[in-house]
Amino acid sequence: MSVAHCGDFRQTYREDMKVLETRFIRVSVGAFVVLLYLFPLAAGNYLTSTVTTIAIAVIGALGINIVTGFTGQISLGHGAFMGVGAFACSYYMRVAHLPFWVAMPAAGITTAAVGMVFGLPSARLKGLYLAIATLAAQFILQYLFVHMDFVTGGSNGIVSPPPEIGSFAFDGDRSKYYLTVTIAVMAVLFTTNLIRSRDGRAFIAVRDHYLSAEIMGVPLFKYRLLSFAISAFYAGIAGSLWGVYTGYLSAEQFTIAESINYLAMIIIGGLGSVLGSIFGAIFMTLLPQILTVGTGALAGIFPKIGFLIMSFKEGIFGLIVILFLIFEPDGLAHRWRLIKSYWKLFPFSY
Repeated sequence: MSVAHCGDFRQTYREDMKVLETRFIRVSVGAFVVLLYLFPLAAGNYLTSTVTTIAIAVIGALGINIVTGFTGQISLGHGAFMGVGAFACSYYMRVAHLPFWVAMPAAGITTAAVGMVFGLPSARLKGLYLAIATLAAQFILQYLFVHMDFVTGGSNGIVSPPPEIGSFAFDGDRSKYYLTVTIAVMAVLFTTNLIRSRDGRAFIAVRDHYLSAEIMGVPLFKYRLLSFAISAFYAGIAGSLWGVYTGYLSAEQFTIAESINYLAMIIIGGLGSVLGSIFGAIFMTLLPQILTVGTGALAGIFPKIGFLIMSFKEGIFGLIVILFLIFEPDGLAHRWRLIKSYWKLFPFSY
């Protein structure tokens, strides 16, 4: 006679550290990945491009979640770090004639070095003071984007060449989709394993109880600086893929608004959660598009006040984010965990 277990039974530390805990979860994740790769075969160019932008946002959100969500260091320069990666990758491809598969990781390493430079204040600063320091990094890098014409094209921007394998160029929506989604899946897997490692546990210790962590022998500055480097590396990869996706780069694409957008992603999705980075990236990418469609439909119904309705879009976007933070402060990942716990313990979910 088989017994159906209702609850959560773990007997070893290895079982507690499992990412895919049950066969059902493993099958579900596998099926999702398969559907993700089959998606462009059934979807149109618009939906394919939308998922491509979500995948880029996921990589960027994972990066800022490492430094802010897992290590507790506020960063307001993530958009600028993406710009460093984007312009560096394009420069390596155009001027140094490196293939994309070399230029992209090289751009990530370059961005990591820049991130470490601006992460040096974390040795003595934290909280609001560190946020101001990273905000200064944002404006310094924006200034360089505009004035370093030989790399960035200045105020005119530059055309970013597409990646190539032999005679095949990744210049179509479908090819860009597969490239971006593959790298995003790899980033999710790497981040998940990073957080389970010794370094990942050190990040969390620095965030939660930095004094206790220091007493136990965790070098605070080392791990704060390392988190900035890894976060900036992710931003560099995301920026490189953004250049591939758009085919054109300019300083206006990497402003403070972009940094705030990524910070909002991890707050809405869930700080200190890989799944939260994914949820936040999806939410913040789709919400403006949904609002555009909704306000456009209302403007068509009420043509006399159509312009006024369209001008409300940004205000509605901000209002939704504020209400979300008020009523769901722990993020979408926390809500997802509550839903899973309810059904895992059903019918005794009380």
